[in-house]
Amino acid sequence: MDLGTLGWALAVFAAVMVGLSKGGVPMATSISVPVLAIVMDPIAAAGLLLPVYIIADMFGLWAYRKHYDRRVLAILIPSATFGIGIGWATAEIVPERWVTLMVGVIGAVFAVNALFRHRHGARQEARVAPGLFWGTIAGITSFVSHSGAPPYQAYTIPLNLPKQVFAGTATILFSYVNLAKLGPYIALGEVSWDSIGTALILAIPASASVFLGVWLVKRMPTEIFFKVVIWALLLISLKLIQQALMN
Repeated sequence: MDLGTLGWALAVFAAVMVGLSKGGVPMATSISVPVLAIVMDPIAAAGLLLPVYIIADMFGLWAYRKHYDRRVLAILIPSATFGIGIGWATAEIVPERWVTLMVGVIGAVFAVNALFRHRHGARQEARVAPGLFWGTIAGITSFVSHSGAPPYQAYTIPLNLPKQVFAGTATILFSYVNLAKLGPYIALGEVSWDSIGTALILAIPASASVFLGVWLVKRMPTEIFFKVVIWALLLISLKLIQQALMN
């Protein structure tokens, strides 16, 4: 795949963002597709990056193999699977910008509310009904544009999980989601042999960046970590709203 000098520079930056996200840095993952969309079609960008996500996931899974919430995963994995199915079934029917706008509005409202109300206190038990809703939305939005993080954050921030458990649970969940998306992406022609070689090259900086993300999460104080998560959710959500309205 011929990306040109600017294209390769942006692709490497996007790959680093993928790696940081797998290392637990919350805002990084939602930047990758918009960055690559500067030089290519957003759908092609999502298809190119999916193998990069999957390879980086392996390193993230190893890094967070001891840090996750079993109950949250038991709720979110089935509902995210259902959401992926909806995303696949409606891929050629529902405009991507509608889904993007919905995610942006939900994320922005939640983030503003969290900034005024959230205090990282006692750990809460994950409730099933909200988890089924947010997990389904995460599956749909992750399928459409790798933007599953805002729904995940909307569900898990109020649970007051320890920061490494919060990051590890996200890494495990989206490792599964990305692998589950691979078949549908191939079927829709969004992942092709033409892009695999480029993706394998980009997987190198992405994989290395996973460990930088883990290092940052370990050293960031808990209150600051969750402030970063909430502010990142707000900024990403506003970006998604702008993206949807401009298209």
